[in-house]
Amino acid sequence: MRIRISHEITHRFAPPARMLIQNLRLTPHGFDSQYVLSWRIDLSVDSALKQTEDAHGNVVSTFSHHGGPIERLTVTATGEIETSDAAGVVKGTVERLPAEMYLRDSALAHSNGALRAFANDSAAGAQDPLDVLHRLMGELNRVMTFDPHQSDDPDSAAEAFALRRGRARDFAHIFIACARFLGAPARFVNGYRAADEEGGETGAHCWAEAHAPRLGWIAFDPTACICADPRYVRVAVGFDARDGSFMSTAHGMVDDAVDSVIRVEQAGYQTQA
Repeated sequence: MRIRISHEITHRFAPPARMLIQNLRLTPHGFDSQYVLSWRIDLSVDSALKQTEDAHGNVVSTFSHHGGPIERLTVTATGEIETSDAAGVVKGTVERLPAEMYLRDSALAHSNGALRAFANDSAAGAQDPLDVLHRLMGELNRVMTFDPHQSDDPDSAAEAFALRRGRARDFAHIFIACARFLGAPARFVNGYRAADEEGGETGAHCWAEAHAPRLGWIAFDPTACICADPRYVRVAVGFDARDGSFMSTAHGMVDDAVDSVIRVEQAGYQTQA
């Protein structure tokens, strides 16, 4: 499947920012089932981008602006990706950390008593580690309500689970926290998802990857209760949304308003988020 993406992020500053330093994780890597045909990042300010890789293997584009007060900044990422169906199995990715590192708790994806009980109940009767992960995904999808406009903005997996509703990132955090408790390394994924039909849900999306014996990393999307298919474009990973986010601020971007426009084209039609 060929997918075209345009992601425009606009920051408005009041009062104007005097300097900006920002890290962008907006550039996808290619791997066995994802080939990057083209990709570029443009800025509305005069600044060069410096590319590095972080501890998770993400491409990080850093820029700074010191040219005086600025009221508005627009970052635009555009490109074209070719994807294929791998039944959710993720192979050929850049791996800077051993899988076992993703067993550690993180600020947004740690388990409490309620999550541990839920994880144990979900895994009851499972035949093998892969079955455990599929059962966990299915039960999470069953007990949680997907609400992309969640206003309570829970800070962690435990808080989102207590509400029994949340956004895609909340579903991912709950899955990750439970998988880690059950002994499966798990991590957060940020990227895009194309619609499977005209008018379907599309745009930026979050899901999880968990490591299973013999198969390696597998992408699970508990909001849709499926393993990632060719509609998914994987961009950045991390222990949770804090280090797997598209953007992070090093300096100068406080108290700003942010607007995003995401356009995804595939299979002969166009959708917008």
